[in-house]
Amino acid sequence: MQQRLSEQARIDLHLHTTWSDGRWTAEDLLAHVRERGFKLIAVTDHDRVDTVPQLQHLAKEQGVAVLNGVEISAAWQGQMADVLGYGFDPEQPDLQRLVEQVREGQRANAEEVYAELLGRGYSFPERERLLAPQGNRLRVAGDCGFLLLKHGYVSSWEEALAVIRDAGYREIKADLAAVVEALHRSGGLALIAHPGRGLREPAEFTFYSPELLDRVRAEVAFDGVEVYYPTHGPELEAIYEAYVQRHGLVMSAGSDSHGPPGRLPVGYPAWRCRALLERLGIAVEPEGQAP
Repeated sequence: MQQRLSEQARIDLHLHTTWSDGRWTAEDLLAHVRERGFKLIAVTDHDRVDTVPQLQHLAKEQGVAVLNGVEISAAWQGQMADVLGYGFDPEQPDLQRLVEQVREGQRANAEEVYAELLGRGYSFPERERLLAPQGNRLRVAGDCGFLLLKHGYVSSWEEALAVIRDAGYREIKADLAAVVEALHRSGGLALIAHPGRGLREPAEFTFYSPELLDRVRAEVAFDGVEVYYPTHGPELEAIYEAYVQRHGLVMSAGSDSHGPPGRLPVGYPAWRCRALLERLGIAVEPEGQAP
């Protein structure tokens, strides 16, 4: 792992590949960020820590510095509270067991939804081709929504979501406190992912105001929040940055890129995440003092 970064080094700490719900392979993502001069990234595939060793091998081959990362599906008192984990040991048994339980629950629910859709008369002749990047396996119920879209049964993700919910889709998430504890046991840090996303997408996400963050923090010792996120905007970023500084937390910055044709990685300056990086052993230094 690269131990020194310049303050202006380009980083992105929230990225996804085909190992979860991304649209590009790890190899393609690594090539993309290398060609554009990124100095550090974190691939935070949903509920995947088993892929970290392979990712680190690929990153070494391509000469890209990659921080161990994951986005874990979590909830607090019934509200979405997905967690970004950084710098953890991917072989820690408690962490491995927790994410596998989440993934197994999601797989089982996906099969239930798929069977219900078939029973209602839907057919998916292009499934094998469409799901080829993931071995034709259903990983989450959202894959059923994807198949509905691609087979022309619905015209938007919102319509697809309504259909799969009616067919039995339910969110499978781990308890927030258990997630944070597992990450801490593995030597990692735990941050609340995209806390402001629910302000604009309330149907799917929880909006974490400073007041709600206070309530969560009174019960769960999370380490920080994802302050810089494409849909937060300057006003929310300022609110979250002030919150982090007031309570001695750390902040992260990520695009949540899933690959083309959607949002692509964003080159955030490393100084924005100085406290987070330095807690993980990566010094952020003035321009000209770091490679």
